[in-house]
Amino acid sequence: MKHMKLILISLIITLSLIISINLFAYNRVVVLAPAVGDIFKKLEIDSKVVGVTRHVRGFKNAVKVGSHIKPNIEIISSLKPDLIIISSTRFFNKNLQKYIKAKIYKYNPYKLSQILDAIKDFGKMFEKEKKAKQLILKLKNKLNKVKKLNKKPKVVFEIMQLPYIVSGKKDIVNDIIEKAGGINIVKTNKKHVRYSYEKVLALKPDIYIYQIGPMNKNPVPPEKREYLKNLKAKFIKIDERSFSRPNTTSFDNVLKLNKIFMEY
Repeated sequence: MKHMKLILISLIITLSLIISINLFAYNRVVVLAPAVGDIFKKLEIDSKVVGVTRHVRGFKNAVKVGSHIKPNIEIISSLKPDLIIISSTRFFNKNLQKYIKAKIYKYNPYKLSQILDAIKDFGKMFEKEKKAKQLILKLKNKLNKVKKLNKKPKVVFEIMQLPYIVSGKKDIVNDIIEKAGGINIVKTNKKHVRYSYEKVLALKPDIYIYQIGPMNKNPVPPEKREYLKNLKAKFIKIDERSFSRPNTTSFDNVLKLNKIFMEY
């Protein structure tokens, strides 16, 4: 009799664990943070995504819900999500959140270590812990391939030409530059910083990186601009979508910059 009771208790505990796991596993996700798409694909949880912003690619079955700046609340609500991933409460504040009963996860890392933390979180949230551990290890191994430089180059990263905006300390680009062995000349403790050409010229960067994409469409090449044409720097053009979004490609970008710095 005691033996049967023990078996029954064991079964109850097992069932309760299964139920609790299912309760915490998310099945309907709306992604308002474009950078997360890459991670979801790597963890093979993209089938859980029911809604994305118009700048998120590769989710054929997901409904477009506007942009991350202007999300369409009616469409999001109709999808009945149990999880919404945002990049900022500025565009999806508490007044908007109260209309949708879903857990909110904020994803806006400016450090590579924070990307790894988020991958770990997603692994737990979607029962992909093994996959998450493998991905984290793979990304850490990439950083181990970074070669030490004899001299750290001074770098500036242009976000926009007009108005003139560069990357500050709270941008993922800053950590990519530092991990690659460079020094960001902009020390302001913000993500994006309004700057001046005079300051750039005074700080004499060795490397000038500028992005091309939604935030910086068709900029005049910096070396051809009146204020920068005399700057003695190496000019590097990069794609905004593949470089400025904090995800697994950020680790590849460390290696790319490290190679550029080595050649310099």
